[in-house]
Amino acid sequence: MLTAVLFASAILAQTASASSATAASLPPSETTAKAALEKSPRHGEYVDVKMPGGGAPIRTWISYPERKDKAGVVIVIQEVFGLTDWLRGVADTLAKEGFIAVAPDMVSGLGPNGGGTDSVASRDDVVKLVRGLTPEEAAKRLNAVRDWAVKLPASSGKSATVGFCWGGGQSFAFAAAQPSLDAAVVYYGTSPDADALAKIKAPVLGHYGGDDARVDATIPPAEAEMKKLGKTYEPHIYEGAGHGFLRDQEGRDGANMKATKEAWPLTITFLKSRLG
Repeated sequence: MLTAVLFASAILAQTASASSATAASLPPSETTAKAALEKSPRHGEYVDVKMPGGGAPIRTWISYPERKDKAGVVIVIQEVFGLTDWLRGVADTLAKEGFIAVAPDMVSGLGPNGGGTDSVASRDDVVKLVRGLTPEEAAKRLNAVRDWAVKLPASSGKSATVGFCWGGGQSFAFAAAQPSLDAAVVYYGTSPDADALAKIKAPVLGHYGGDDARVDATIPPAEAEMKKLGKTYEPHIYEGAGHGFLRDQEGRDGANMKATKEAWPLTITFLKSRLG
């Protein structure tokens, strides 16, 4: 009996430890991102990535992992709110997991006096700039950042995208535009059309709030088409969670946090399986 009790206690302790480790590895929410960045031991900095053919450079936040060998690159694609502390916090969390995380300001050069997100007066104005980007321009900017990042001395040459909301749709679309991409993760972003899906080579992982009818309506057609094409698309829908659940972890009476705790470990496992 004593042996059984000790064994059960050991299992409970291991489970609690694993649960604690998982929670500690989650990215910050919007409300905790700035404090998390200030406490991070990892090196992060802004760099200006040149655009082919000239034009304003892409201001990009890069977070480096602490590892001896070369690391895969994860491009972190913003919501419609631009390059925020929260997005940088996500990049830092990815670096903690061993990836070189790069988060470009997709509206670099488009704000007042050629600025980016920081130059715009309000969040609504940032949203207008982001929504004004054409698919071609967005892909061009992402390609410039990817080409720069995979050539870094610390890079293994492998690359993936993780995008949120508007950036989730861009992550899916970029998998079609960039045949050398090794993986794509979509957080509550709309799916591209059948012509774009036919061009995708990388496996795609999707995470969606159950209460997000606009976005979720695009999942079944994409899932059916990708299956027909023999391509990998793995969507997960989280009951009760809303749009933007990874940023708004405190919302939806616990449903957003539950979705975060399920989606993020799947994301890390998926990226490590593709990037090493």
